[in-house]
Amino acid sequence: MGISLFHFCSATLAIHTIEILGKGEYFLYIKHYQVTYLFSAAAFRNEAEANYIIKAAPLLRFLFLIIFVGFSRCSFKLPSMSGIARKGIHYLQRLNASNVSTAMLEKGQNRVIEASLTLIRERAKLKGELVRALGGAIACPSLLGVPLGHNSSFLQGPAFAPPRIREAIWCGSTNSSTEEGKVLEDPRVLTDVGDVPVQEIRDCGVDDDRLMNVISESVKLVMEEAPLRPLVLGGDHSISYPVVRAVSEKLGGPVDILHLDAHPDIYHCFEGNKYSHASSFARIMEGGYARRLLQVGIRSITTEGREQGKKFGVEQYEMRTFSRDREYLENLKLGEGVKGVYVSIDVDCLDPAFAPGVSHIEPGGLSFRDVLNILHNLQGDIVAADVVEFNPQRDTVDGMTAMVAAKLVRELTAKIAK
Repeated sequence: MGISLFHFCSATLAIHTIEILGKGEYFLYIKHYQVTYLFSAAAFRNEAEANYIIKAAPLLRFLFLIIFVGFSRCSFKLPSMSGIARKGIHYLQRLNASNVSTAMLEKGQNRVIEASLTLIRERAKLKGELVRALGGAIACPSLLGVPLGHNSSFLQGPAFAPPRIREAIWCGSTNSSTEEGKVLEDPRVLTDVGDVPVQEIRDCGVDDDRLMNVISESVKLVMEEAPLRPLVLGGDHSISYPVVRAVSEKLGGPVDILHLDAHPDIYHCFEGNKYSHASSFARIMEGGYARRLLQVGIRSITTEGREQGKKFGVEQYEMRTFSRDREYLENLKLGEGVKGVYVSIDVDCLDPAFAPGVSHIEPGGLSFRDVLNILHNLQGDIVAADVVEFNPQRDTVDGMTAMVAAKLVRELTAKIAK
């Protein structure tokens, strides 16, 4: 079989941890033969290896249970199962790479990163050249997928969202025109530069500091090819930080942000992770990348969320007062005196009746038409946007939430394109 001890042990631990934690990721990962990606462990090299692990799983589950029970009888306090998995796998990784120099490892990581950026760069150049050759476009949205899910505090399924959203955009169940009459089949209205290869980069041991830089650089590469403007497909909400940072740095100043979400995502450092999807807007505000931050649809907010909002001067509009705030929110005028407007849409801003396929289900949200009214009536130059936190693993069988996310992308496209 050619399975190394590292592959075998790390994959086994990942399988059991996913099942014990109830992540709901196991079968989809087996399907893709990448069982351990969520935990930064090794991937199976082929289908035969995946099947071998699956067949051995009952025995390995029993052995794992014995080990766990043995530990639980000790006098010291055990860390969380999530912590055990990550520490164990990272330790195995260190053992596996103990005979490799740091310089050699970093050199290899740099090659992978450069190859990843080259792919985005060349695709953006090609699409930019096409749009410029056709002429007449002042701003053209360009899809950029960021399939990242490991910074989610609950389920990590949003990593699988970008291809599902694309599939729904072009599935043929509806026509290619937006409600405002723009035709998506026109490359001057919408282009696509592909995905940042997040999992491939992480599989090389690249940490989140460098990964966030890769995402930012990818966004800048799109922006260099005028008139392209990034319309980013997440992924969890942690991606908004490197995207907004890139947009602000590339344009040379802060932007105004319209953020639609059930949660403020402004914890200082949620669960010790500065890049958590629940902390992205804290990083944005700390960096000075936004002048105004308007958060709409909020209905799950803690004391820290409100305190952080006050600290950064965030305008938080909660659902409990939406009927009172509706007229103002449906007639927003943003971006004057700054470099433009950034729109970030977490799919869970919507009531789960409209979008059940999300990791954090929060009843009492916006209707789909509420969101469209806010977007359609927004006055301002949208320089970039993202749609995040769609979780295909929680979607309905007929892909209802995928279609909802796709519709959001289509209508954002219409607002950006000109």
